[in-house]
Amino acid sequence: MKALSGFYYVDCEGTLYTCRARGKFRHKGESPLVGDRVEITDLGGGTGSVDHILERKNAFSRPAVANMDQLVMIAAGVNPVTDPFLIDRVAAIAERKNCEPVVCLNKCDLEPCQQLYEIYSKAGFTTIQVSAVTGEGIQQLSDAITGKTVVFTGNSGVGKSSILNALDSGLAIATGEVSEKLGRGRHTTRHVELFRLPNGALAADTPGFASFDTDVPELLDKDELALAFREFVPYLGQCRFVGCSHTKEKGCAILDALEKGKISQSRHRSYVRLYEAAKEYKAWEH
Repeated sequence: MKALSGFYYVDCEGTLYTCRARGKFRHKGESPLVGDRVEITDLGGGTGSVDHILERKNAFSRPAVANMDQLVMIAAGVNPVTDPFLIDRVAAIAERKNCEPVVCLNKCDLEPCQQLYEIYSKAGFTTIQVSAVTGEGIQQLSDAITGKTVVFTGNSGVGKSSILNALDSGLAIATGEVSEKLGRGRHTTRHVELFRLPNGALAADTPGFASFDTDVPELLDKDELALAFREFVPYLGQCRFVGCSHTKEKGCAILDALEKGKISQSRHRSYVRLYEAAKEYKAWEH
């Protein structure tokens, strides 16, 4: 349920055990992640040791979670303004890991984010406009994540903790103010933790990332990247040339769809940026 300072807090039939991980994980370069299903040994007094990590459905290094059904990308159109590239980058990773991306546009009482709403709803994502302050859209978000294991992520200050508090007023998770000067939050959440919500969901709150924090350790293979953009998929295999990168080639079906307005310019720009990063990535350097 929580990982903090080398301790792992494991919920076992309603009892929370404070555990250490066995040394074998360190030797193998592995760590239990929030969301893992694990086997533990009860060492008495509410303590235990994590012995085995069961097979994962998926795993993310940032945020450090596993077995997620949905990744809820929290964005905002005001203080801080979310760069669409951040949404696209995280959504692409989720798509390739069998995790459903949900786009949640917070602070709609201040800025409705209509342009972002149109981009992502048109691309086929569940896209919800909410306000953690007024409660607008919170029930719709609750319905979308009911019974699922979900992770809330987004840049600092967009309101991840505030939305969790709106979904369950009993949580009372600490929230921070957004710096007017810098236009970003102050990383109120410093660890990853799962919370049980009244709708049956398990929701992970995670530390925010800075707006320019784009060096992701999880880069997608450039040849598979187009599959991570769901609105590109109907056009794959229709390009004039085999091995088309969908960035500038003549006869590219995706570029043709882009020109006809079937794919948004914003999404394609993110694709090109991720493609260039993947092309330059050399595995032996990492």
